Amino acid sequence: MRRDVLFVGNKLILNESYERYILRSIKEKFSSIDSISYFEESDKGLFLHLEGLLKTESKLVIITTKSTFTIIGKLLSTVSGDNQVLRDAMLIPSRATLFDTGSYLLPYNNSEINVILAHEGKALPPILIDDEQRSGWIHIFNEELSSVSTLLDPLAQNFDVRLEASELIEGWVKVKITARRHGNMAQFIASAKGLLHHKVIAASNIAAYIIEKLFRHHQKISFAESCSGGSLAYYFTSQNGASNVYEGSLITYDNVLKANWLAVDESSLEAHGAVSAEVVNQMSEGALNVSYADFALAISGIAGPSGGTESKPVGTVYISARSKIVVHTERFQFEGDRNYIQEQSVLMAIKMLLNIDRDLFFS
Repeated sequence: MRRDVLFVGNKLILNESYERYILRSIKEKFSSIDSISYFEESDKGLFLHLEGLLKTESKLVIITTKSTFTIIGKLLSTVSGDNQVLRDAMLIPSRATLFDTGSYLLPYNNSEINVILAHEGKALPPILIDDEQRSGWIHIFNEELSSVSTLLDPLAQNFDVRLEASELIEGWVKVKITARRHGNMAQFIASAKGLLHHKVIAASNIAAYIIEKLFRHHQKISFAESCSGGSLAYYFTSQNGASNVYEGSLITYDNVLKANWLAVDESSLEAHGAVSAEVVNQMSEGALNVSYADFALAISGIAGPSGGTESKPVGTVYISARSKIVVHTERFQFEGDRNYIQEQSVLMAIKMLLNIDRDLFFS
């Protein structure tokens, strides 16, 4: 069965931050989303699009504004041969089986439609549709995508599950597991962990997983960032519970701040430049020292689109991961636009963090 999302209303198209909030809320209910569509209030193609979606088996969430909520109700009544009635101060199709303030659920043939009235700056009304599909996630580190498929496909057949995988960065493969009718997802995950010892994390959200691990072991973390511009800090602080383990981050673009805030040697900056192993190594040391944390990550690079040189082209990034007893610093060459290079830098820093204390993070 498909899982589709439909935004109807100019306000929803213009307000990008509110749209992202809505999609996060839906993704908490749906294991995946097959399509996301956007229609302005006066778009004449809306009826045909809606009619087309309902010809397939679909779990459809329709997000509306105040002005389009009633329009959608009329269109659904037309498609389903229904009429609208007043319930809980809402004009909705009479065949709606569930309704709450600003939200109702309408069955149609083999589909379910959840119409939701969204108000900018307000909490989204309850999502009434359920996703019965049994899905889970694992993250596999220090293996290539091809080897992951070779190793796990036989297990997937044994336990009757379906796998979909993507390599987020080199050595980090995210795998979606969907249990078939008689599938055993728990046994598959347990077997995958046994086969790939200290390489598998069974979690949908790695940041939340790291926060929980650090909190349980009374550990703290801090960051020093340059080209990532706070993206690493956001990766963690966007998660609940981050304040329990996150000490803070120093974003030091200018060399003066690298020297004054992180105690980076001015001689190292002059000799090697801000984008270098020597400097990023001192940045991670400075972040650890100034915060008294247990782990520190540091990133310095050239995210572009300008600023590259022959020896250090755009996409050159140095990352340092440090604990109180171990430090690992490495150079990477990422490709893409500025934002994608920043995002890859953050993910690689996370991977390096996990690898410097495998007993903690993979146990």
